[in-house]
Amino acid sequence: MKEARPQSLILQQRKNHLPDDIVLDILAKLPVKSLLRFRCVHKSWYFRITSPNFISTHLNMLLCHNQGYVIHMPSINLDNQGLKVACDHMFDGISEFKIPFSFQSGLAFLVGSCNGLLCFSDFRLQNSLSNNVFFGFNDVFLWNPSIRKFKKLPDTCLSQLHLAKLGFAHHSQKNDYKVVRISRPFTEPMPPPEAEVYTLCSDSWKRVGISWRPNVVFYKFSCVKPFPFVSGHLHWMLDMKEKGGGQEMRYIEMILSFDVNSEKFKELPLPNDHSFKDGKCLTSIKEKLALTKFERQPHGMLCCIWVMREYGVCESWSKLCVVPIETRTCFIGFTKYGSLLIQKKFQEICSLEDKYVLIDPETLYEKETSIQAIHPLVIATYMENLALLDGTNVISY
Repeated sequence: MKEARPQSLILQQRKNHLPDDIVLDILAKLPVKSLLRFRCVHKSWYFRITSPNFISTHLNMLLCHNQGYVIHMPSINLDNQGLKVACDHMFDGISEFKIPFSFQSGLAFLVGSCNGLLCFSDFRLQNSLSNNVFFGFNDVFLWNPSIRKFKKLPDTCLSQLHLAKLGFAHHSQKNDYKVVRISRPFTEPMPPPEAEVYTLCSDSWKRVGISWRPNVVFYKFSCVKPFPFVSGHLHWMLDMKEKGGGQEMRYIEMILSFDVNSEKFKELPLPNDHSFKDGKCLTSIKEKLALTKFERQPHGMLCCIWVMREYGVCESWSKLCVVPIETRTCFIGFTKYGSLLIQKKFQEICSLEDKYVLIDPETLYEKETSIQAIHPLVIATYMENLALLDGTNVISY
């Protein structure tokens, strides 16, 4: 009897014990806040939850069941106003986060959002040797609000930062994150831009080359909103001035694309549309590359929306729709479900009386949101994620 009792206890423990693969499958379906608490259950659970393989598995599970949240913040973040998380459909507020770091300039700009990991940079006025004033992005931070961690990226490896533009992307094959910085010189005629890539797994920058047209004398980035990340590529839109064979000047509009996997740049053409000349912005709709173009009318404006149906195929550019909007309107962006978000201004300057409206591009149905903000917004998709949980040089707050 003395030997039978311990044996029965062992059998009972084995009967109540779940196999490791089932435990991991259950954990992978839990929300981030629960997983942060469950790290304290046992040392083995701590190492499982913080392992890169589990973080990748948990991310894939979240992507399959993403309910569609969006973050929005003022395009100029004054007095550390922070950002808000809202439901994608109606922009009903859910939570709010204060940015836990600061910049010397006092301005925090949202570079982009990938799977809930946010990239921010500052925006500084600098003086060149010729006393010309130009803008440059210096400090860069990655921030995961759901686990309350952030990190400052190392200093640039470029010689100088002139009119720098940043992009943020997720490398799905390796579950890694990359920041791309392009520095445009301030001199004329302009030499080719410099570029560098930061990789989170190595925590370092490295230079990358850009294939560049030989006769370009001037170029500029023609959109100030976060640059779209679509089909594993980051995208910048440029206006260029190029010398022809007879030394005549040609004006070119093009898209500069960066492949996150191969780390190569290439050109993509814009749709062949010479109308709608009063403004344009490169964006994305339902995970497809898109272009919005505007044209003033006597009693308002028209917003023309183009979509690249098959990525990389120039002939697949097609006009999705034309949306009539009011004259005093700021284009904000598109939600995950394809609704157009605009700011309707009641006067020339922004005020709290301005309305933020969602428009269905197909039915033109308008839905007023509860957003109240003086400055135009920057929006991006959002979800909870464990990224940065196992990272180096990460600060908790």
